[in-house]
Amino acid sequence: MKKKVVVGMSGGVDSSVTALLLKQQGYDVVGLFMRNWEYGIKGSQCPNRIEFEDAKKVGELIGIEVKGKDFVEEYRNKVFDVFLEGLKKGLTPNPDILCNKEIKFNVFLNEAKKMGADMIATGHYAKIAKYKDHFVLDTPKDSSKDQSYFLHALSSEQLSHAMFPLGDLTKTEVREIAREHNLPVSDKKDSTGICFIGNQRFDDFITQHLKAIPGDIIDDTGKVIGKHKGLICYTLGQRKGIGLGGLKETEGDNNIHKPWYAAKKDIKNNTLTVVQDTNHPLLMSEIVEASHMHWVLEEAPKVGDKLMAQVRYRQQKQACTVIRADETKVLVKFDKPQRAVTLGQSLVLYEGNYCLGGGFISDYH
Repeated sequence: MKKKVVVGMSGGVDSSVTALLLKQQGYDVVGLFMRNWEYGIKGSQCPNRIEFEDAKKVGELIGIEVKGKDFVEEYRNKVFDVFLEGLKKGLTPNPDILCNKEIKFNVFLNEAKKMGADMIATGHYAKIAKYKDHFVLDTPKDSSKDQSYFLHALSSEQLSHAMFPLGDLTKTEVREIAREHNLPVSDKKDSTGICFIGNQRFDDFITQHLKAIPGDIIDDTGKVIGKHKGLICYTLGQRKGIGLGGLKETEGDNNIHKPWYAAKKDIKNNTLTVVQDTNHPLLMSEIVEASHMHWVLEEAPKVGDKLMAQVRYRQQKQACTVIRADETKVLVKFDKPQRAVTLGQSLVLYEGNYCLGGGFISDYH
């Protein structure tokens, strides 16, 4: 009897080729489109209807059924509300990580099981391997598209039910396969940024949901040099949209044309510290702490272990040493200072090509 695989289809090229490949491999494939966002929500530009139609067109072409399922309430409670709460505290949470953990590999997985699925599959660029008797994430062929950073919070149990057919392909090869089979999404642009914000400016969207409280912009000496729109509108390392031009006081230092970078958010005093050097000490950190750790091997690494780590997506993995580690927290020292480490983002750790897990950045210096 054929194994049944439910594919999370988004209407994009990656999930479409995922479904095609599994169909070609002889699986009983069903597509499931997740509707995670409500059209009526303020400021949203999430194009659910268009994406669902694209997914159904692909389904008709490759000969599979594509169903739709509403996960709006779950997404709102477990992803969006958590995202907003983090922003209020001055953090920069990553909704994609929450979505994978809580929606795609939790409520979606449960829905697929109700449909009789043996496995689920998505269009993520990742691979699954067995390591120390656990299912872990491995580095895909296209390392530039490696999405283990977003998937690091998945357990061995969740990974045991998952398939990532694109793990041995590059993005270029995926598009070629789509064109060869005349899939209507073959040249569709990749979705970027946060899905529910769409093409809007981040601060334009977020200020419709949270109150932005203006305050002082200060330099690294504490001098007030401008006004910010509200700390929720900025993230560390940000260059564009700060709203400061050249300042007369800096002309003598030849700094008048240098860009400003957001370096520190002080929630208590409602101040935004900015600097004019991309590698300013306020932007660089050697030691990073993360909390709410998820260890896929169900045990923390040992003090002194030499690992690789990422503090943001698409960053090259950086060498670090474990200073302290337990079930819930980890402290690492990087071999080289890291730029713009951000509270609320994730520290993800690797042993060789294997992802060990990660947690939310809670401190750095």
